[in-house]
Amino acid sequence: MKAIVHVGLKPGVLDPQGKAIADTLGRMGFAEVQGARIGKVIELDMDDVPAEQAEARVRDMCEKLLANTVIETYRFELIGDAQ
Repeated sequence: MKAIVHVGLKPGVLDPQGKAIADTLGRMGFAEVQGARIGKVIELDMDDVPAEQAEARVRDMCEKLLANTVIETYRFELIGDAQ
């Protein structure tokens, strides 16, 4: 089973890296870009476990390590044969 975790900054949290990218793209002629937000994707290879257990375990991983829940949000999807 694989878990794919998407972590990004909460709305309202400043994203200087995203701003730099959006500004640079504008200067490069991509005027349609009005903003950018930077995030991260984490792929976890996991042993096969029941879907309910896998979901709870991944949520726990996100809360404890993978996301700083003060300033970041996360979402994840489970892929594979959950039993």
